[in-house]
Amino acid sequence: MKIAVVAANGKAGQLIVKEAVSRGHDVTAIVRGENRTVAKKAIAKDLYDLTAQDLAGFDVVIDAFGSWTPETLPQHSTSLAHLCDTLSGSQTRLLVVGGAGSLYLDGSHMTQVKDAPNFPDAFKPVATAMGKSLKELRGRDDVHWTYVSPAGDFQADGERTGRYLLGGEELTLNERGESVISYADYAIAMVDEAERTDGANDHKRISVVRA
Repeated sequence: MKIAVVAANGKAGQLIVKEAVSRGHDVTAIVRGENRTVAKKAIAKDLYDLTAQDLAGFDVVIDAFGSWTPETLPQHSTSLAHLCDTLSGSQTRLLVVGGAGSLYLDGSHMTQVKDAPNFPDAFKPVATAMGKSLKELRGRDDVHWTYVSPAGDFQADGERTGRYLLGGEELTLNERGESVISYADYAIAMVDEAERTDGANDHKRISVVRA
């Protein structure tokens, strides 16, 4: 399988590349500068400069882009829109490294995690920006997208357990009442999704939590 990882030099991107390479996939890292991943192939190009020709021939494109500063938060929407426009009408799947703030707290889907009273104020701007980009993504029926939300506690340096539970639109807790997953286990779930060929999660948001 031919997989491209956008923003591959980031923490999530590097682990996704590593997981995909370890399974024998043909992986290309898309980076702005020097390739710092284990991928043998790389495209050194800004995300906003990517063209349909650059992404042609890939089975899956994984978007690991992230931004955190107030002035760059709108790029969650603009970067995803650019990737969607670039892949529009193609059979290439777009898998998005998403956020947990837009997950729902109950089956009525009235309240999101970011709206809960105990949600940290410091994370509200990025959660809001990522939620906006997901809402916009839901309006795209010209791209084969899947949005993958992590658990509430997304641990960059957490251990790789090799086990996770798959959820949907709602915040899922494991049997210990936890909503936590490491970047390494998230990478496993992401590559598992990339390997799916049944289209079950096309135009859907899914979520993952440590088992």
